[in-house]
Amino acid sequence: MEALHTAGIHFAEVLQSGPPWLENFWVTITSLADPKCIFTICFPLAYFLDRKVGVAVLWVGLLAEWLNVVFKWFLFGERPFWWIHESGFAGRQPLTLRQFPVSCETGPGSPSGHCMITGAALWPLVTALTALASRHSKSLVLKLIPFSAYTLLLLAVGLSRVFVLAHFPHQVLGGIVAGAALGWGLQAHIPARRSLGFFAASSLGLLLGSVALHGLMVAAGVDIDW
Repeated sequence: MEALHTAGIHFAEVLQSGPPWLENFWVTITSLADPKCIFTICFPLAYFLDRKVGVAVLWVGLLAEWLNVVFKWFLFGERPFWWIHESGFAGRQPLTLRQFPVSCETGPGSPSGHCMITGAALWPLVTALTALASRHSKSLVLKLIPFSAYTLLLLAVGLSRVFVLAHFPHQVLGGIVAGAALGWGLQAHIPARRSLGFFAASSLGLLLGSVALHGLMVAAGVDIDW
């Protein structure tokens, strides 16, 4: 893993050595792509456009958030900002890395929550826009616009997370793949017509499941809060 981490640090150096105006762009992207924006911005907009799509965004986003936490408990994953100091890498090689207010994130870093949750929750919206474009136009270019924008957005989010030293590139890639796979897998199983009781029971089940899993891992001697 050290070779992978070292390559990731050098890649972050290359990103940070880019044009000065890109710094504000990357910091803005990583702030706007915070997972909470899925629930405060994307869900209301999607629900306004189409009720079923809105529920899909909320449902997939909720499950992606839960799974991301569970994945991090099992996969752990170093954070670049902390790793360069704790591993002694900063003392072995001269670095020109810069710190940002969002660089000091703690906790496991694999996979990237920004990429995974955003990629999963936006999948239903992107597929709905693609279907809408297909119904109103035969242009292949127009049909490809939603998924092209989706791909570019996830790429920008991933690069921004590497830029601010919150994640290594392989953690970003893992988050993108996991998010897209989760969105694709869940889009046909959206409980759009379920009752309030179903969602309340689901939320309670996820809460109790995470508490039970946390307790089992602690009992097994796994330091989740390392």
